[in-house]
Amino acid sequence: MFNGSRKYSPSPSSPSSSRASPSSSSSSLPAAPLRSPRALHHHSSLLSQYSSLLESYTEGEIRQLISALVERYSQAMNSGGHELPLFPRAGSRRKRARARHKPCALKELEVSVSELGLGYESDETVLFRYCSGTCEAAVRSYDLSLKSMRSRRRIKKEKVRARPCCRPLAYDDDVSFLDAYNRYYTVNELSAKECGCV
Repeated sequence: MFNGSRKYSPSPSSPSSSRASPSSSSSSLPAAPLRSPRALHHHSSLLSQYSSLLESYTEGEIRQLISALVERYSQAMNSGGHELPLFPRAGSRRKRARARHKPCALKELEVSVSELGLGYESDETVLFRYCSGTCEAAVRSYDLSLKSMRSRRRIKKEKVRARPCCRPLAYDDDVSFLDAYNRYYTVNELSAKECGCV
């Protein structure tokens, strides 16, 4: 919308505009040179630089800029974006840190069989239990040594995980259902029964 290449020119109400044309004033003062807000003296405050920049835009352009920024922000928030809010609340960083370090635990979700992604077409719903959380407290000497070997490039090509992962330790009973064509299926090891760090 704004490419930033616009040249600064003072608004018509500015005193320098009345000095710019000698015919409009009886005084013989020389015209003040126009300069870009980026070329302001390096001792100028940041606030004065921004106010000079905003003076170079019309009121309509500023409104358009603000509405575009607000729209962009609301789209990012509605689409699950992770931008920081305009006015972050105190303690939000601590809340995010706690959310990242929730211990490994069993969670559940009611889903249709088709949503499971196993290739079955069925509107039947099942209770899908899964493992979620971090395993920071379960780090062992093995994990620390493995991480060190990877950082020293002693282990290069193998795909190894240098930290424990929250995974099922046991599974629920088999799940049976009818598909959209009235065919009967049974799926084993579908839902977690117990979770742990492995």
